[in-house]
Amino acid sequence: MPPPADILKVAIEWPGAFPKLMEIDQVSLPNHETYALQNADSTNFYITEKNRNNIKNGSILRLTTSPAQMAMQLYERVQSTSLDMKLDALKELANSSRDITFAQEFINLDGITLLVQMVESGTERYQKLQKMMKPCFGEMLSFTLTAFVELMDHGIISWDTFSVAFIKKIASFVCKSSMDSAVLQRSLAILESMVLNSQDLYQKVAQEITIGQLLPHLQGTDQDIQTYTIAVINALFLKAPEEKRQVHTHIHKHTLHEMAHILAQKQLRSIILQNVIRSTKPINDEMAHQLYMLQVLTFNLLEDRMMTKMDPQDQAQRDIIFELRRIAFDVECESNNSGSIEKRKSMYTRDYKKLGFINHVNPAVDFTQIPPGMLALDNMLYFARHHQDSYIRIVLENSSREDKHECPFGRSSIELTKMLCEILKVGELPSENCHDFHPMFFTHDRSFGEFFCICIQLLNKTWKEMRATSEDFNKVMQVVREQITRALTVKPNSLDQFKSRLQNLSYTEILKIRQSERMNQEDFQSRPILELREKIQPEIMELIKQQRLNRLCEGTCFRKISSRRRQDKFWYCRLSPNHKVLHYGDLEESPQGEVPHDSLQDKLPVADIKAVVTGKDCPHMKEKGALKQNKEVLELAFSILYESDEYLNFIAPDKHEYCMWTDGLNALLGKEMTSEFTRSDLDTLLNMEMKLRLLDLENIQIPEAPPPIPKEPSNYDFVYDCN
Repeated sequence: MPPPADILKVAIEWPGAFPKLMEIDQVSLPNHETYALQNADSTNFYITEKNRNNIKNGSILRLTTSPAQMAMQLYERVQSTSLDMKLDALKELANSSRDITFAQEFINLDGITLLVQMVESGTERYQKLQKMMKPCFGEMLSFTLTAFVELMDHGIISWDTFSVAFIKKIASFVCKSSMDSAVLQRSLAILESMVLNSQDLYQKVAQEITIGQLLPHLQGTDQDIQTYTIAVINALFLKAPEEKRQVHTHIHKHTLHEMAHILAQKQLRSIILQNVIRSTKPINDEMAHQLYMLQVLTFNLLEDRMMTKMDPQDQAQRDIIFELRRIAFDVECESNNSGSIEKRKSMYTRDYKKLGFINHVNPAVDFTQIPPGMLALDNMLYFARHHQDSYIRIVLENSSREDKHECPFGRSSIELTKMLCEILKVGELPSENCHDFHPMFFTHDRSFGEFFCICIQLLNKTWKEMRATSEDFNKVMQVVREQITRALTVKPNSLDQFKSRLQNLSYTEILKIRQSERMNQEDFQSRPILELREKIQPEIMELIKQQRLNRLCEGTCFRKISSRRRQDKFWYCRLSPNHKVLHYGDLEESPQGEVPHDSLQDKLPVADIKAVVTGKDCPHMKEKGALKQNKEVLELAFSILYESDEYLNFIAPDKHEYCMWTDGLNALLGKEMTSEFTRSDLDTLLNMEMKLRLLDLENIQIPEAPPPIPKEPSNYDFVYDCN
């Protein structure tokens, strides 16, 4: 009788014994409540009612001390006066704390408080021993902090319960120039968790540690330390904007401003670029995620300007527009005293039109749209000041064109800034699992401004390539978006590489890529296209079938293969024109063309064919000898089974002929043609047919659903009988 499905066979091991398959009932243990079962693997997790369903047949379990008993023992041992015993206990505690069952028991004993006290006061107690027992001290502190981190990661107790003294002590480990790497790593992890999990602790941590004190850790070679350091910077940075949105106080604004200033400093950017991004070590996933986080949070500093409308009455903001005009038309400027007010207004209106603003009279109105708000004006001014020649060239070049062909610089800049913010997701919180950082944004202090400058020149270039008019503005923006996103997918290492990539993505190249993708992916996935493809496929398969049968009618010359050796003897086989008979016969030599039916003595009616077998299933491949070891021959072998256990054996001259014949024979038998050549031909012919049928629908959006059938008319008086 088979055992019940809910009973598993497991092996039990205990100290001093090998794993043994046994029934738990056979184990006689006094004080059984002080024992428990544990996974005998690297996790050492306890078996509980919650996880016992995860046990598999054949698992090895360990009989060990119960979680409560183990927690009590370790609680007492970590307070031992013997350093060796204390170290062993802390090491075991750090390992056991990963198990939530044990963690709950240890926390119930107020174990967290004990570890905090050991960190706050214990380190001072062993200061004298630190010099002569530095390795022991470093290990002890490392295991203490590891146990603390593991226990807190279970989320059983709140982070808000810790004192300033504990925070200061952890911060001191981070600020020390020479600290054990394991201690430093755990300390950074604790600071990150404090900042992310407690609003109150964020303020306290920010007072104890600065970004400047973290920078030396980025200059080392330990990527784990670098990762945790950037994680702390990201955590501090992430909290500053959140608090600003929640409580608008002077302190929070000052904190955000200070963070923005520090992150904009060349020192931090260059250290990350040289010591992390351009390091010889490959960047692991966790580091890539932290760099992505830093990139997103840095760009989110632009959100304030992106969501700020321009005040048309603000003179300081209006002066920026005057500065754009002055740089572009410096030669044409006239003194404010010359001419009447009306004349000057007319001159300003003319220049603002040349600059490409929508509102020629008061361009400030163009920047009241959010997003991009004032960020667009900032980008335009940055371009005008730092790339003055390119700025003047674009403005003057477009102002000299016909009105309908000019690329409006002002309008383009506003829409482009909005587009770049969407591409880089400015204002959105970073994703938890994304690793999508771009090295080029770490190569310049004003990376977004430089990014805009490259893209606005691309937009002007694409406008000319498309020979666009004002009506084509949205189409041009769509092409530019595609050019930018495609260039970003290759992750350029510098802004110059990004610019070079854009040079290769001209409008003509984008059209080629679109056409290729439209036929291969996008359009062929829509429901109407799939339905059309399914409708056409039988016709194409019939076409392929006829081609295969025609090839069989032409016939093929095959070599005769013996079981002992290859001989230069040939035989020929071909299908009759009416597809009812296979004609075959021996030849003295390889023919130069088709062999007539009359010269082939043997016949095999198609109606007598029972099956077609290939490869190892062929009788001539099962014969003993060296032949069966030849893989190439094996892949070209097929046989026709007819009558009772009679075979006509083939070895095709090449893969093409093999596919032609196996497909043709399967078609004769009414079976599916499954060769790789059939799949390839079907795909090629289907795509070609689809392209021909969709020629008249280029640039037309095909609806997902057919149009609704109209209601029946109220009468049919309009129908006439012509008879």
